[in-house]
Order: sequence, then C-alpha cells, then structure tokens
Amino acid sequence: MYLAIREMRFAKVRYSLIAIIMLLVAFLVLFVTGLARGLAYDNAASIQNMDATHFIMEKDSNHRFTRSQISEQVLLQASSIVGEDNVQPLGVKMTTMTAEGKIGKLDVTLLGINPEGWLMPKLTEGAAITATGTGQVLVDRKLKDSGIGLGTVLIDQASGLKWTVSGFVNHESFSHSPAVFLNEHDWQQLQLTTITTPSATKWTDSTYNAVAVKANTHHKEQLTAVLADAEIVTKADAVSAIPGYKEEQGSLWMMIIFLFIISSFVLAVFFYVITIQKSSQFGILKAIGTRTGYLVRSVALQVLLLSAGSLVVSMLLIQATESILPSGMPFLLQSSTMALTSIAFVTMSLVGSLLSVWKVTKIDALDAIGRTAA
Repeated sequence: MYLAIREMRFAKVRYSLIAIIMLLVAFLVLFVTGLARGLAYDNAASIQNMDATHFIMEKDSNHRFTRSQISEQVLLQASSIVGEDNVQPLGVKMTTMTAEGKIGKLDVTLLGINPEGWLMPKLTEGAAITATGTGQVLVDRKLKDSGIGLGTVLIDQASGLKWTVSGFVNHESFSHSPAVFLNEHDWQQLQLTTITTPSATKWTDSTYNAVAVKANTHHKEQLTAVLADAEIVTKADAVSAIPGYKEEQGSLWMMIIFLFIISSFVLAVFFYVITIQKSSQFGILKAIGTRTGYLVRSVALQVLLLSAGSLVVSMLLIQATESILPSGMPFLLQSSTMALTSIAFVTMSLVGSLLSVWKVTKIDALDAIGRTAA
C-alpha cells in the first residue's frame, strides 16, 4: 500500500489524467443507467406500482393488455380460487384526448379500476374517484405540464365521452403516456360506446382487458387448470410485453455494457503502458527482495483507489445533474441500482488491470537491471 500511494503522489499528473478519464466514464455509465431505469419506469410505472403478482389475460394475446379481452366469468372464477380480496379487474386502453377550452391533443392511457380496491393509486391532490360516481377521473401529474388542472373536462376522441379531472396522482404512466384512472362504471360505458363494428360484438360480455391477482405458485397452477381460454402472466412478463419496452431497454443496456467494456480496455491500456515504463524499477525491486505478490497488490490497489475515487466524485456529479434535469425527463437512479453499478464498474476496472498484473509477474529482475545498465 505504501508503494502504491507513494508512486501516485510522485506522478500526480499521470494519475490525475487517468482519474479524469475514469471519472468521465463512470459518470457516463451512471447517467445512462439512470436514463435506462427512468425510461423503463416511465414505460410501465402504472403496472410496476400495482401490488399484483400475476395478471390473467386472454390466451394468444402475447401478454399484451391491449390485445386481451377478459369476461366477467373469468373474474368470478379467479375470485373463487384465490379469494375475492386478491382479485381486481383492470381495463387498459390507449387513446387520444382533448381538453375543453384548450388547443392540442393528449396521448393518454385509460385504466379502468375498482376505486375501492388495491389497484387504486395514492392520491396526491384533489378528490378521489368513487365506485358509485360517474364522469370523474384521476390523472397523472405530468398532464399539468399540458395545462390540465382540477376541474378540467377531458374528451375522448374515439368515443366522445367526457370526464372531469377530480385529482392527481404521481408516477403513473403506461407506454410513456400519462395514465387516466376511471371507475368501473365509466369503463363499461366506454366499452359499450366503442363497440361499433360487427366483429367487435363478440366482446359485448368482455368488460376488462385483464384481471390482476395476488397468487402463489399453487394458486397459479389452479388458475391455469381452470381457465382454459386464459393464461396467467407474471408481472415481469406483462411489463416486458408493453410495446417498445424490450427494444428500448435492450438498446440502452447494450450501450451500458459497451461502456463497461470500453472503460475496462482503456484502463488496461493505460496501466499496461505505465507498467512497461516501470519495468526496470520493478526489476530492481525484485532484485532487492520485493515479492511479486507485493508488486501485484500495489498495481491492483492503484486501480482500486482510482476507480473508487472516480465513482465517488461521479455520484456527486450525478446527484447535482439530477437536481437540474427537467421534471419531464425520465431519470431514475435508486441507491440499490447505483450500488450495483458501482460494484460492476470497480470489478471491470480490476479486470482491466489484469494485463498489467500479468506483465508484473513476467518481469525478470536480471533482464530489467541489464536494460537499465545498458
């Protein structure tokens, strides 16, 4: 440890440049990770916030809410297996709305729920909707940026139905569109209004897109056996099936993986060059009795100190950057995600130093002293 720190203090400029490069790479890794997690949450926040463990969907719907149709009978069958308190109906419909007295259109996702059930999101402003009331909805706070406020009348372009905003909720979205929550009565009215074609008449008894359930493995097996025309989908699979979710996350995580690989290679090259430059010094140290293990630990400690220090500074920069980001930007970097990313970054840095460690073990004391003498 003494040798590693003494050398870093002696060659301040050299190690400062390496630290700056690692700092920039670490900041970029953390920022892209936060962006990936933020986009993932924004894409499926309403589904991820639900306490459900599984969703009952129509067979061959590819786990997509918007392709599924579930009848009242399925809801009753599920209730008899897992219990009425563990089952909640769920309607999902993506649509375009306008606001009375305002110019412009809004892309939103309508979510039909039981206001007295456990799918009901936490109210942050205004009044909650009730199971017996009509024409009242809760909307995500992001719609405030579009001029939507309490009492604003929203008009569904597809059905022509109108609802009044009674309250706001936070972090509720589906496929990057703000969520609008309505009760079962208004949802059923919407379903009846939008059934206008002969091919849609077969769904007149299908009032929901899915059934949210709290179920264990045994319940899942029972539901699968009883509901022949439906499939039991885990929450993770339902989230992954949201349009664009896997493609978006795949692209971002590929960028993150390549950033890790690039940082590992950059660090490996820097320390390998430095190790070559110090071959004669290492040879002399070996000649006077310094063990190879001690030199290897010295190189590894330098990498560890540089990567850890760069991470600490980059975390502070990330927090400062997050505080000035626009409220609408989907950025989410929780402490657990930050910890895992930091561990992965330090690990990749140590992996990148293996080439230098290998070079240290191969240095021959007599050859190094001979080159110095020459």
